[in-house]
Amino acid sequence: MTVYLAWTSEDLADLADLEGPWHEAMLIAPGLIAVDSTESLSAVYHAIKWSLRREASLIVVPVHQTPKSRGMAAGTTTWLRERTARQPTGASEQA
Repeated sequence: MTVYLAWTSEDLADLADLEGPWHEAMLIAPGLIAVDSTESLSAVYHAIKWSLRREASLIVVPVHQTPKSRGMAAGTTTWLRERTARQPTGASEQA
């Protein structure tokens, strides 16, 4: 399974209407969702794209490691950690 982060300029406050080839979708910040899917980047991108207005901006990217973040919705870090690989111990980090 792959986690994808998708940002759109459109309001996604009601994810109940967002259907696509994923097991779960989580609104983690305004316009930013995380989804877990066994489908390809293209399939996830197009499912989200088709649910938006034509003029809405959209970018979708796969996430292979748990990202660093702050200010996201409650439970985001746990949700991402459960679905992505953690950075190896001792790996160098840039501040």
